[in-house]
Amino acid sequence: MMEMSKKKSTSELEEILGKTHPNDIGEFITDNKDSLLDSDRPFYDYYRNLVKAKKLKLQDIFLQADITENYGYKLVSEEKRTRQRDVIIRLLYSGMCTLEEAQEGLKIYGMPQLYAKIPRDALLMVCFNERPGSVIDVNSYLSKNKMEPLRNSGLQE
Repeated sequence: MMEMSKKKSTSELEEILGKTHPNDIGEFITDNKDSLLDSDRPFYDYYRNLVKAKKLKLQDIFLQADITENYGYKLVSEEKRTRQRDVIIRLLYSGMCTLEEAQEGLKIYGMPQLYAKIPRDALLMVCFNERPGSVIDVNSYLSKNKMEPLRNSGLQE
């Protein structure tokens, strides 16, 4: 019998789905309940668990991300949604996410993941891997390479 408590990765779930008939989706959901996002606020659950595991405080993350506390809480709790991917990247970077965690966070939020063939995304991927400093440092690297810095809200040009 398979171990039920181990969470499966997205790729493991996709492999199982590749062999699943539409009539068997109920069984898939039951068998993989621990690995599926079943919340009505999946980003909130994902991000809260990451922050908790890293022993970080949301206030400190918002400060690092240069996002107001009020707006930050509304974004994380999904009370407010943003279409600005840079804002979510700021939250993920300031939350000390690895590249893999950031990619998962973007996907859960409904944003495009960082894509290695896009030069700006490639530089951001390197920054997630190498951790050159704060969001300000990341923006400095972006500017040095004649790329748009990470925006922090809809108010900036």
